[in-house]
Amino acid sequence: MNYTLIAQAAKSASKASVVSPPLTLPTGAQISAFFYIFGASIVIAFVLYILLFHILRSFFRRAEKDTALFILGILQIPAIAIFIIASLKLSLSQLGSGKIINWIDRGLTAFLIAAFTYGITLLFTEAGVYYLKDYARKTEAVWDDVLIPLLQNFIPVITYLIGISLFFSTIGVDLTGIGLAIGSITVVLGLAVKDILSDFFSGLVLLVDTPFRFGDVISMPDGSIAIIKHIGIRVTKLYLINEHCEVYTPNTTLGGQNIVNLSRPTTHYAYTIQVSVRVDADAVVATKILQQIILGHPDTLGNLDEKLEHLDSFAALREAEGDHLSKKEAGRLRLLVEKDVNSQLQKVEQAFEDLVREIKKLEKGGLNSEELKILQKNYLEILNTIGLVVITEHKGKRLRSHLEEQEQTEKKTLIGLIRQWYQAWLKDPDLVIEDQHLLPDEWEQKIELLKIKLNKLFQKLSNPGVDETRLDDYSLKLVEWLHDSFKESNTAWKEPQVQLTDIQGAAMQFSVRFYVDNIQLEHWRRGNRVQNEVRREMVRRLRLAYIYTLG
Repeated sequence: MNYTLIAQAAKSASKASVVSPPLTLPTGAQISAFFYIFGASIVIAFVLYILLFHILRSFFRRAEKDTALFILGILQIPAIAIFIIASLKLSLSQLGSGKIINWIDRGLTAFLIAAFTYGITLLFTEAGVYYLKDYARKTEAVWDDVLIPLLQNFIPVITYLIGISLFFSTIGVDLTGIGLAIGSITVVLGLAVKDILSDFFSGLVLLVDTPFRFGDVISMPDGSIAIIKHIGIRVTKLYLINEHCEVYTPNTTLGGQNIVNLSRPTTHYAYTIQVSVRVDADAVVATKILQQIILGHPDTLGNLDEKLEHLDSFAALREAEGDHLSKKEAGRLRLLVEKDVNSQLQKVEQAFEDLVREIKKLEKGGLNSEELKILQKNYLEILNTIGLVVITEHKGKRLRSHLEEQEQTEKKTLIGLIRQWYQAWLKDPDLVIEDQHLLPDEWEQKIELLKIKLNKLFQKLSNPGVDETRLDDYSLKLVEWLHDSFKESNTAWKEPQVQLTDIQGAAMQFSVRFYVDNIQLEHWRRGNRVQNEVRREMVRRLRLAYIYTLG
């Protein structure tokens, strides 16, 4: 009996303990404290807003780069939202605790997470991608140009997924069941769309370890010539030149093919023409005529002096129309400037070779301050030839030096001549509208890369540290880059080659091989046009010499 009474009493006590406490409203003092803290928070937030987006903005406007100013403009709206939500959350603590207060506090935390997520995503998509693209233009790495679009598409998605997960977790939504359901659905979908997933991962491989970049001219396995327009997550968009159409190739298919990149390592591309000459003709004379024909075309590679000599003898080039120069006038202007470019480039390469010899002579046993001054003086003379000067500025209590481009002077510099060269090139009447942007972009990017590499070597020579015995290696790498990736000062091995390949019946067969200067110009049809004009000139000149035959 006693045990029964004790059990009933305990049961009654336990029921009484789970009864929810009565709802309590905030007192007048708590409400007053809430508004006081909220008002003070808003004032502080307003002061911070004025400091960040008005006072600092006027200060950042004086800086050379607009990075900080750009970022401030992007973050203005997210910052306002964060200030207001943070003020409310801070003030809410003055109302005590309770079920409703706790729910409001969790809701404010969730919206604070949403504001931060939006701000981070906006910062990346608007500022991060912009400056990554700007950085990619200053690098030679192919993956920079193709990895950035991947990051641009995926980072916002990942950021929003994390933000949404934290948002719902904060307000108390249990995501465990949803996660398990999504996992099960993913397995089923993965089996159903395995081919699409294969294309997806092949696309990732192409984006990270790509053998080409956007705009490259490639040769497909079936012999067609295509342009890389866009590498997508599942398919790659190609433009077929001859068919004038776009084709979408699954990444798995493209990744498994042997792709020939016609734009690498340079945009020069070789063409071959087979021509027949009468068997009773003088083979030496025929060879000389064919060589003169190729050299006479302004868009082929060869000895510049010989090209200028034979330019006037090349017939059927475009005549002057309106404000446009004739092909011969524009070609002569470009070739004359290119002669100066090559001459200046050879001087720079020779100066670097002399610098390397000097470094090797002085670096034995280490470099002292006097020896470093000698090397720096020699390097400054090279920079003067290129068109760069040393600028020294105060950074706090320290002096910092860097290279900047010289102001325009009458003195011929490599950078100035390069600009004159591509400006003369732009007067070519055969170029199309797109080429007016393609050529400047291509060469300004190369000039920017040249300045970056010269700046790095300057910093090494100014403070070699542990690299004092490797300065010659850095200099040699720069010379190698100049020749391979900037501009060849001598293209003797790319001069026209004329070979007698066969004699059949009444004809001698000649094979003529020559390089066209830039395969990407004229909507990628420059090579075909040049090849056609050269073939017509061959027929004309060989007929004038009475040695042409159909073979």
